[in-house]
Amino acid sequence: MLNFKLKTVKSISKRFKLTSKGKLLKHKSSRSHLLNKKTSNRKRQLRKVSIVNIRDRQNFINGMPYLY
Repeated sequence: MLNFKLKTVKSISKRFKLTSKGKLLKHKSSRSHLLNKKTSNRKRQLRKVSIVNIRDRQNFINGMPYLY
């Protein structure tokens, strides 16, 4: 009998990182283009890394089976 490996969703694994406490880190959006109209303060805030909401974490767990 064959045991099949679960595939990791590569788009999720490239965009998100797991911390040692089990939280998921992500980069904020709206930082790639149309930066002239955004204020310096807003662009500075967009540089930061944020944590994925706990309620959304289940979607990522299904996409990365060997992460947890």
